[in-house]
Amino acid sequence: MTKILIVSAHPDDEIIGMGGMIKKLSKNHDIQILFLADGITARKSIGHVNSTRYEISKDMEEKMKKEVEIRKKHAKNALKILGISNMKFLDLPDNELDTVPFLKIVKAVEKEIQSSKCKIIFTHHHNDLNIDHRIAYEASITANRPIFNSSVKTLISFEAISSTDWRKPYKFNPNLFVDISKELTTKMKSMKEYKNEIQQFAHPRSIKALEANAIRWGSLSGYKAAEAFEIITSRMDDLKNLSLG
Repeated sequence: MTKILIVSAHPDDEIIGMGGMIKKLSKNHDIQILFLADGITARKSIGHVNSTRYEISKDMEEKMKKEVEIRKKHAKNALKILGISNMKFLDLPDNELDTVPFLKIVKAVEKEIQSSKCKIIFTHHHNDLNIDHRIAYEASITANRPIFNSSVKTLISFEAISSTDWRKPYKFNPNLFVDISKELTTKMKSMKEYKNEIQQFAHPRSIKALEANAIRWGSLSGYKAAEAFEIITSRMDDLKNLSLG
């Protein structure tokens, strides 16, 4: 059994990027998920400048707290469908991880690496449009410095549709494709638990668009449906022993 850490900027990114992979891995491996930001609080600024540095009403503050708890509940329900119960929420400010001292985020990731003794880390792509995604990557690769006795051997980036694909120029170069033909229906069922995040087609984060994306990657890799990943660094013996069946 391989220990795996998923560093996700927000609750729902993990399903969008690798819900099928999570379902596959949960059968035989120990998976822990670390959510950095709450995925909600940036919405307090609709119609205003998005910043944690301005005053908001007490009513809005209470509303945000409730919505954050709802998002956590949705995450737990979604991941339960995929066989995952081990997760942690740091509740850092949404879309404002650049206002948090970088060392604080790195140390949080390092703490999870040390406690989980994980061998594989999955996280966002370094060129995502969303600032939180990019910081999640930077913190993961910084915490994964190749020092003596580090448990981590492999770092892999996943795609987050509507962020990875919206960043120009497009730089996501997948070199690992995983067959999720059997897991696609379960992935979509899991995603539907994020009731407040599902959009109408043709938004990229609609169920139809997510299914189409899986079919697209499948058509490029010889499967009916697939998820795409970019291996950033790896010792090949870990991948050799990693069963995805």
